[in-house]
Amino acid sequence: MARLTLRPNNRLFSSPLQTHNHPFLSLSLYTITPPSFPHHHNPLKSRVKCSASGTERVRESKKLPKSPIKEDLPNPGSDSKALSTETGIEQNWLPWKNIPERYKLIGATSLAFVICNMDKVNLSIAIIPMSHQFGWSSSVAGLVQSSFFWGYALSQLPGGWLSKIFGGRKVLEIGVFTWSFATALVPLLAGFMPGLIFSRILVGIGEGVSPSAATDLIARTIPVGERSRAVGFVFGGLSLGSVLGLLLAPPIIQTFNWESVFYLFGLLGIGWFIGFQFLGEEEVSHRGDETTTSHKPENTTREELGNSLKEIPWKSFFKSSAVWAMIYTHFCGSWGHYTCLSWLPTYFSEALSLNLRDAAWVSILPPLASIFVTSLASQFADYLISNGVETTTVRKICQTIAFLAPAICMTLSSVDIGLPPWEIAGILTAGLALSSFALSGLYCTHQDISPEYASILLGITNTVGAVPGIVGVALTGFLLDSTHSWTMSLFAPSIFFYLTGTVVWLAFASSKPQKFTKDHDS
Repeated sequence: MARLTLRPNNRLFSSPLQTHNHPFLSLSLYTITPPSFPHHHNPLKSRVKCSASGTERVRESKKLPKSPIKEDLPNPGSDSKALSTETGIEQNWLPWKNIPERYKLIGATSLAFVICNMDKVNLSIAIIPMSHQFGWSSSVAGLVQSSFFWGYALSQLPGGWLSKIFGGRKVLEIGVFTWSFATALVPLLAGFMPGLIFSRILVGIGEGVSPSAATDLIARTIPVGERSRAVGFVFGGLSLGSVLGLLLAPPIIQTFNWESVFYLFGLLGIGWFIGFQFLGEEEVSHRGDETTTSHKPENTTREELGNSLKEIPWKSFFKSSAVWAMIYTHFCGSWGHYTCLSWLPTYFSEALSLNLRDAAWVSILPPLASIFVTSLASQFADYLISNGVETTTVRKICQTIAFLAPAICMTLSSVDIGLPPWEIAGILTAGLALSSFALSGLYCTHQDISPEYASILLGITNTVGAVPGIVGVALTGFLLDSTHSWTMSLFAPSIFFYLTGTVVWLAFASSKPQKFTKDHDS
């Protein structure tokens, strides 16, 4: 015979009858007799303690029998909210179930961006043993690495349009699956150059649609008051992905082989894709104080999209000198970023005579330092603006730092003044980290001049900004074969674009709001 027993607290009540004045205890006194069941099958043992704040049930089972106490004693397998309400004590059996769905989506999206850059930088490490195995020249290695950016450049604007039609969530999950599957194909196609290039183009396409998809997902699921932190958390995954990719790839390659890094990273993305299916299908759109729930866009969305695209003032964009300044500045910054991202591990290995593991460790330093510099730059820019400095002036200061710092550091690294390898690596790390000031310069200007068309303007400049990934990475390999000089092939072109980009930015950039209308197109 199983029993539930109430033991009144004599310090609080002079007699058991006084417990009837307590609402929780009154409820419990009427529901304490469950039906009997065999002693060997006793699924419930419960003790109820009475106190001034309420009652606390300490459960030691996972099931409750069907009985008259069903309504008063909640099933422990269900949500414990009812129990918490009755007792006043919060009991979280599965804490992650209480996390809002939008936070789960943002966390998953940030993890996708971590995997994104892991798959982007893995080739910059694996290209060294691959070149030795297949006998590739620097020109061929540059061609292989640049093929990623072909797909990346072509998918920027289409990714934004597809996200508007089908929703960023669907585009993101397809993008992750595409680049992960293509990453796993690299070892199988490495001996067939057209197939290898095609697989890297697919990786670029999958990763190219992801920024727009993530932006759309954030807009649909995150309220305005949380959006800045969500953007920082999601896109911060890129820097972490670069660090993890450069950190994990060398030991994986040295322990197993270069093929294994593509298989493992590819499986990681496919695992993400499978896990993402278990998150809620519903998307919540926050607009001001209103919260609306939306599902998959209807067919009318396609018509609305077509009409909205016709209303975009394309000609008006290109009549603005500020827009052209953003386009050229984005191109210049991307040249230095993409060429260094692709070739620095090889430079550290060959020019500075570091082994594969050391070269990868040194390559981690720039993105790692960038995380720190980014936070400083944003606070610096906001401090200046809040103290009355004109926004245009702040953007020019930040972008100038972002360009002149790496230009100076690359100049010091390329001049033979007898610096040891680790000092050269430190100088380059400092310069590339300071280039993160661009996030408070160029990358804020799109929103400054036109909040309405900021995403379209970013799509335009980002498309042009992807071109150096195609031309610059391949050209670096060609120049390296022709000149056998890292200064002429890697550093000199980057220094040129950093300096000319600074001049154009200072001369034509503006953060003053501009009106772009179809009237200007006629």
